[in-house]
Amino acid sequence: MYVTVSEPNGLDVPSIAAVAALDDDLRRGMYAYARRARRPVTRDEAAAAVGISRKLAAFHLDKLVAAGVLRCGFAAGPMPRVGRKPKVYEPVAEAIQVQLPVRRHEILAGILAEAVLADGSGETARDAVLRVAGERGVTAGAEERARTRPGRLGVERALAMAEGMLGRYGFEPSREARTCVRLRNCPFHPLAAQAPELVCRINHAFLAGLLAGLRAGNVEAVLAPGAAECCVELRQAP
Repeated sequence: MYVTVSEPNGLDVPSIAAVAALDDDLRRGMYAYARRARRPVTRDEAAAAVGISRKLAAFHLDKLVAAGVLRCGFAAGPMPRVGRKPKVYEPVAEAIQVQLPVRRHEILAGILAEAVLADGSGETARDAVLRVAGERGVTAGAEERARTRPGRLGVERALAMAEGMLGRYGFEPSREARTCVRLRNCPFHPLAAQAPELVCRINHAFLAGLLAGLRAGNVEAVLAPGAAECCVELRQAP
């Protein structure tokens, strides 16, 4: 799992908590040891790795579990004759990432990968990429509509729903007027700076698809590049 943006402002609180939990020499040391071990490690092993008591190690290990950095279980094998199986710890498989402002390169990478795998369909590479971007936007919008069941959407309600979604994606939406939402952050920067024409069109296709999935036919995604901002804005359709 790549870090999932879940807060209205686009910041991923769970990943920030995970990074904060590692802002301690002992915890960082035990986490590094667990990664090097390539197997679940016991409290005794983690304690020995950083030179502290087993009790103190247990405290820090459980803090790392609570923060989502490690997961714990019980050692494999038969039950001991006395007591219970020892707890063991190992790193989670998920990547932990915090970026400010928010970047969502995994969305762009997923679109490009799917388009490449669709090669041979008779489309140009550019057409395949834009089609996939639009389809992914439609899926995202349709899932949000199914989750919220908003009924028929007027312009302002459609823009409000889009604002909520795009905030979670890290676009930093800002209501410029009653019928216009400007996106103050490009989650695909700095890739957008390297290939602006392509990335902006992918972004536009994704956002147009999102509106289609929401069934917000009275709102459109319009290419409107701005310095250090997203290249698309949402506005009432003419």
